[in-house]
Amino acid sequence: MVYFRNVDQLRESVERNRNDNLQIQADDELTIRVSAPEQDAALPFNLTKSIASPLAMGGAVELETYLVSDHGTIEFPVIGTVEVNGLTTIQLAEKIKGLISEYVKDPLVNVRILNFQVSVLGEVNRPGTFSIDDDHINLSKAIAMAGDLTIFGKRENILIMGEEEGVKTYAYLDLTDANVVNSPYYNLRQNDVIYVEPRSSRRQSAGSTGIAATYLSLASVLASLVILFTN
Repeated sequence: MVYFRNVDQLRESVERNRNDNLQIQADDELTIRVSAPEQDAALPFNLTKSIASPLAMGGAVELETYLVSDHGTIEFPVIGTVEVNGLTTIQLAEKIKGLISEYVKDPLVNVRILNFQVSVLGEVNRPGTFSIDDDHINLSKAIAMAGDLTIFGKRENILIMGEEEGVKTYAYLDLTDANVVNSPYYNLRQNDVIYVEPRSSRRQSAGSTGIAATYLSLASVLASLVILFTN
């Protein structure tokens, strides 16, 4: 099966657009870790919680998470309300560094989105929902995580379903065309669903198999009844 036909017609090198990175939106779950040369100064900006652990006396400690509100904000220690909607994790880290710089010298801020998932359904070898550790994933990588398409999948008509600012979105992409990388839907967002449609022959085969199984079941029941009554 051929993917990305005519890839040589694309530009030889394409500078990666930072806007392709995942943008934070409402209901995202974030972890924000602040560190600094003087770690005591950074402590007030790291919300933690204790968890039971058989390996550590008194339990272990991990970072609390921040749930992005419907208004696209979080409540950050000392600083208060911070607008995060539409920012990438890198942009939010830079923003928080600026906000706490008067309290912490040379802070280092790391931001992660914990609930970044995509689902791959249909004619793939390992359908399912996958958690993404990075802040950037495209259609090709998601399909690779699902074990690639089966030979019955329609590579020319892959459906991407998602949601943007409360509005459902969808698009059909052609994996056999190299220009697919230029589609705004090629780079995936939180909770996107990828559906690979089966070819018509596959659908007909599945339907025929189901009908054949039904007839075989009926024939088996009738044969059993005939044997029962003739005896």
